Amino acid sequence: MADETLDAKGLNCPLPILKAKKALTGLDDGKILEVLSTDPGSVADFEAFCRTTGNELMEHSQDGDTYRFLIKRVA
Repeated sequence: MADETLDAKGLNCPLPILKAKKALTGLDDGKILEVLSTDPGSVADFEAFCRTTGNELMEHSQDGDTYRFLIKRVA
C-alpha cells in the first residue's frame, strides 16, 4: 500500500520523473510513493531513476495506457 500517490498522467518526460523526485523528498525513509503515468518512456525512465538515486522500484505494472510504479524511499 502506497503512502502517497502522484498522478503524472498526461505529462511527458522529464516531468513525471521531476515530480516524483520532489514527492520523494517529502517522504520519510521507507515510505512508498505510487506514481501513475501515461508516458510509455516512463518505464525505462523510472528504472534508471531508481538505479541512480538508490530508491527501490518495488513494482511496476500497466493497465491500458496507464503505467503504475511503486517506489520506496531509501536514504
